[in-house]
Amino acid sequence: MEEVCEGKDFAFPKQEDTILEFWTRIDAFKTQLSLTKDMPEYIFYDGPPFATGLPHYGHILAGTIKDIVTRYQSMTGHHVTRRFGWDCHGLPVENEIDKKLGIKKREDVLKLGIGNYNEECRSIVTRYVSEWEAVITRTGRWIDFKNDYKTMDLNFMESVWWVFAQLYAKNLVYKGFKVMPYSTGCKTPLSNFEAGQNYKDVSDPEVYMTFPVVGDPDGASFVAWTTTPWTLPSNLALCVNANFTYLKVRNKYSGKVYVVAESRLSVLHNPKPKEAVANNSVDAPKSKNAKVKGSAGGKADNVLDSFEVLEKFSGATLVGKKYEPLFDFFKELSDTAFRVVSDNYVTDDSGTGIVHCAPAFGEDDFRVCIENQIISKDNVTVAVDDDGCFTDKITDFSGSYIKQADKDIIEAVKAKGRLVKSGAFTHSYPYCWRSDTPLIYRAVPSWFVRVELLKEQLLENNKQTYWVPDFVKDKRFHNWLENARDWAISRSRFWGTPLPIWISEDEKEIVVIDSVAKLEELSGEKVSDLHRHNIDHITIQSESGRVLRRVDDVFDCWFESGSMPYAYIHYPFENVELFEKNFPGHFVAEGLDQTRGWFYTLMVLSTALFGKPAFRNLICNGLVLAEDGKKMSKSLKNYPSPMDVINDYGADALRLYLINSPVVRAEPLRFKREGVYGVVRDVFLPWYNAYRFLVQNAKRLEVEGLAPFVPFDQATLQKSSNVLDQWINSATQSLVHFVRQEMDGYRLYTVVPYLLKFLDNLTNIYVRFNRKRLKGRTGEEDCRTALSTLYNVLLLSCKVMAPFTPFFTEALYQNMRKACIGSEESIHYCSFPKEEGKRGERIEQSVSRMMTIIDLARNIRERHNKPLKTPLREMVIVHPDADFLDDINGKLREYVLEELNIRSLVPCNDTLKYASLRAEPDFSVLGKRLGKSMGIVAKEIKAMSQEQILAFENAGEVTIANHCLKLSDIKVLRDFKRPDGLTEKEVDAAGDGDVLVILDLRFDESLFAAGAAREIVNRIQKLRKKVALEPTDTVEVYFESLDEDKSISQRVLHSQESYIRDAIGSHLLSNSLMPNYAVVIGEESFHGISNMSFSITLARPTLMFNQNAIRSLFTGEEKFTDNLQTYLLSRDHSNLKSEFQSGNGKKFVDSIEGHPAVEVVLGEHVFLSVGDYYLATKSD
Repeated sequence: MEEVCEGKDFAFPKQEDTILEFWTRIDAFKTQLSLTKDMPEYIFYDGPPFATGLPHYGHILAGTIKDIVTRYQSMTGHHVTRRFGWDCHGLPVENEIDKKLGIKKREDVLKLGIGNYNEECRSIVTRYVSEWEAVITRTGRWIDFKNDYKTMDLNFMESVWWVFAQLYAKNLVYKGFKVMPYSTGCKTPLSNFEAGQNYKDVSDPEVYMTFPVVGDPDGASFVAWTTTPWTLPSNLALCVNANFTYLKVRNKYSGKVYVVAESRLSVLHNPKPKEAVANNSVDAPKSKNAKVKGSAGGKADNVLDSFEVLEKFSGATLVGKKYEPLFDFFKELSDTAFRVVSDNYVTDDSGTGIVHCAPAFGEDDFRVCIENQIISKDNVTVAVDDDGCFTDKITDFSGSYIKQADKDIIEAVKAKGRLVKSGAFTHSYPYCWRSDTPLIYRAVPSWFVRVELLKEQLLENNKQTYWVPDFVKDKRFHNWLENARDWAISRSRFWGTPLPIWISEDEKEIVVIDSVAKLEELSGEKVSDLHRHNIDHITIQSESGRVLRRVDDVFDCWFESGSMPYAYIHYPFENVELFEKNFPGHFVAEGLDQTRGWFYTLMVLSTALFGKPAFRNLICNGLVLAEDGKKMSKSLKNYPSPMDVINDYGADALRLYLINSPVVRAEPLRFKREGVYGVVRDVFLPWYNAYRFLVQNAKRLEVEGLAPFVPFDQATLQKSSNVLDQWINSATQSLVHFVRQEMDGYRLYTVVPYLLKFLDNLTNIYVRFNRKRLKGRTGEEDCRTALSTLYNVLLLSCKVMAPFTPFFTEALYQNMRKACIGSEESIHYCSFPKEEGKRGERIEQSVSRMMTIIDLARNIRERHNKPLKTPLREMVIVHPDADFLDDINGKLREYVLEELNIRSLVPCNDTLKYASLRAEPDFSVLGKRLGKSMGIVAKEIKAMSQEQILAFENAGEVTIANHCLKLSDIKVLRDFKRPDGLTEKEVDAAGDGDVLVILDLRFDESLFAAGAAREIVNRIQKLRKKVALEPTDTVEVYFESLDEDKSISQRVLHSQESYIRDAIGSHLLSNSLMPNYAVVIGEESFHGISNMSFSITLARPTLMFNQNAIRSLFTGEEKFTDNLQTYLLSRDHSNLKSEFQSGNGKKFVDSIEGHPAVEVVLGEHVFLSVGDYYLATKSD
């Protein structure tokens, strides 16, 4: 393995660029596909985005989820084809061209020519493809852009035709009228899903107008209310609720007689008649709070001051009554229209309880008028054209845009004496998501799929799918399916897949084309493109000799994307076996909005075609919002550019940030740039530092002249007797088990928290507690075992995390594989780790409890201002589990004592000796389960005696108020019971409800030297950091007492010599031993440390000479002695060390001019360090 830089110098984004170059060089993605080609297929459907805009965080999030799952499936033994797809047709493209060419009306397109228009559309479809590829690739996602699919490709469109033809053959297609959300800006109907994407709070006119009752003796008029005055010219009926009570009332001031719902009379209330004229009202003042919904103005208790009640009756008695229409544009329908009907959709929360019905412009109006034979389903006059202007039918307002005609219509109503009052009404109203113009509801002729016929099968198929999170499937998607309506799949547009319907002029003869070959056969024309301008001219002669022409419409682009599982592989014209063996697909993932979009259309078409769901597993993500909780907006600039974030912190950090958030559970995420930095700080830097520590210490073996590091095999490591080796091996197997389990369950969001805990344990337990072993201070064999264990753990964790962080794991792997012959070229070619050997649940639990004990003991120290450098005499650990106490007092004892700087550990399983027990119910667990019984059960739990609690712990369960409660239902708390005669300052305790830790805090003179030694070591370590030494950098440390009385420091250094040597990795040398030629790299003085003052000096290792032994080589000639010393000091220290090692401790020196050749013996004539010299002279 090669040396690596410090964590602070490791540039994650730059390293990722290097990895991208490496992947390109070895053609990594293609190679992975080739290596897995004979493995079982895992079918992933990638929903096609539009390429007319740039990718944002929503795309990166969905792409990351898809990449993680497909990488995991590849590593677990599957062949996973990943092809990018593009949604090429539909409104987003047409809207761009309309803006570019200034197209306002449908006629503008026809003047330009459909062919010219469509080719303009085609020209921008792939405008940002290269940008998409750059961003998606930079995020680490492996997907095939070269072999992508486009919904405008001939093969894709042909499969869409086949899908439609199958539905038609199953009698699941019909033509009819439907009132749909309609965009006058884009001149097309929208799906309900699209209509719900852009609601705005707007102020619309509200109008109350009269409809005189034909033949009423009192001259009464029905009063209706509307916020769409433009629909009044098309009024054909009034609708009441048969169950409501209605009143006939006379206005005491004007004498006019009105019919309204009793509960809505207040909207007509006018206590001050003089105000009426000033407020555009015949009888009632305009509400000064016009923005309040319904402008209900007035209080019910004084309504009758203004009105006299003439009659009270039920709504049912009004049904069938005729009234005088406002306008006579539809007088030809007088026989069936202009009468009262009833329906329960009429509510009394606004208006008058009487609804004006214009069947061409309201879904309920349309339904009610057909049910009451006011119009027929096949004969609907729509008096508004595709551009939102009145047709010639509405003579008074012909050619006017409907919204602009509102004022003129209100004036016309007023001029007729039919206006009761008008005002403004603020409400939430849908706008077109593309043109940002207000939508209207308009009856349009359309081709429909009979979804309502499939409802039961859709609900059943939904049960066969697995969703994360499941509430989206069980609630949101289930409800959407349950209320599914027939789907209008045609659009009267230009750039799309044309409907393959050829029809006679009288619509009696229809031919549906299911393939290019069939169209060519029936028409005799060669077909190479299926867009309108290439096929609209093609006619077919029917068997009866009639000429059939294609209907004008194109498919709703959701029909195309819903056909994707078949069309992207050109089924059934190609890949029949591939499709039929692997349908339904294994996995899809998109945002929450797709429950009403792509997920829905996939399910409808697969159910209609095959009676199956289209997919087996689905991950649904939430919305990524700006930090302020608002929608991310380019104009507001309220979010950082994705590429800026990647260039600052790396794609891996962004990936982990996104999947470790509520957004993967279909909840919203407020994106925070510092959150991505937090991932670098909390995940990658600790991970990198553990890896760097491994590399440094593996390289140290070579520096010390030992054999290069080659990791032991897994079987050997499993036999290690070291308890922390056993623990980390088990913890790694638990990591493998957990990640496999969660990934098989598609729960990506649970992995990062577990990884964080694992890395924390690796760095703060395994590496920290094993520093001596890893640095070689416990012998070479033990060092190699520890390094091999760390290597194996890091390698396994990299493989486990490779799907999540493909760059970082590859970077570590590429260096680590150099220590292991025969490893794969890329980590992404490796198999995902499997569990090997048994997991040691007991040792994992014991180490977890050990860390709890250490944390509790630290808390006690902090409370009493006793730093870790101060040794304490004794710690008592109280716990009922004898196995755990055995582990703590046996295998783990030395780690606990050393970490906490305590001399003695006393285990105690008598839980009542130092603690009193009390029981508390776990309300979070029991609340839902027990309901009303919770109060009684809680009271009895709290009243449990010590003996009852102990019995409960032993038995594992207890019955209270007829409820069987387990250990997880009741919290057993241990309150510390201090021994008699001792104060809190002398003995204190801390517990977590499971284990109790007691510390003896009393001062002990005998512990002074140990505490002072830790202080000295602490100052040495701080000085090493101050001069920027690496942990593996070898230096010699010199100590000089600055006290007059040096006996204290001498006593400390003498009694604690072995501790200090182990802690700093070398002998602490007297300053008097430092030669004058030593290279000093750091020096500092300290005062008042454990009543001592001293200086510490750090110097490079340097040679020491045995003057007498060297002199004897030259029979006492001082000149030769000095020359030899000067020569040896001039040599590079590490090279000299190597030469002595290769000469078995001897070196022949014959290169000094005019100097006799001599053999220099290490340890006799010269020493490689002052420490070696000190040891030799000390033993002498």
